[in-house]
Amino acid sequence: MSNIKHPASLADPVTRRQVIVGAAVALASMAAGSRALGQNQLPAKETPGPVRTSLHYEADYNASPQRIYDLLMDSKQFAAMTGRPADIDPKEGGAVSMFGGLIVGRNVELVPNVRIVQAWRPTHWDAGIYSIVKFEFREAAPQTRLVLDHMGFPVAEADALDSGWKGHYLNPMAKFLG
Repeated sequence: MSNIKHPASLADPVTRRQVIVGAAVALASMAAGSRALGQNQLPAKETPGPVRTSLHYEADYNASPQRIYDLLMDSKQFAAMTGRPADIDPKEGGAVSMFGGLIVGRNVELVPNVRIVQAWRPTHWDAGIYSIVKFEFREAAPQTRLVLDHMGFPVAEADALDSGWKGHYLNPMAKFLG
């Protein structure tokens, strides 16, 4: 005789029916658990958002960095250059509205005569979609090199923005500054 005592559950005989019912309950619990987990997990293949892209320009102008900075930050001068109304608050955090309200945004960083950074959007874009526009001024007397980077816009807008930068900023600026 053995001195080892078995727990009652192990000593009691288990019927075939109990094994089958127990296995079925365990499998059903596992299946329900994996479905619940699946609801909390990200889908295996996510739909990507709009692809973003950037544009880069460098142009030399016969003007000082201060002259170009002032042209871009003064509502009256900007409107005279473009031929369209502009409302530009020349402070960090200030609102900008250009081309009669077709382009709106905010000044993110302003370093006079060195750099302008704006959160910027055409008003036909979906609400909440902004890109970043950065103007840098590099003096090489008697000229200034304007370095313009436009980043984070929907790829479908690239051609229109490229045309717009050339036709509404870079070329008019060259004419305006003479």
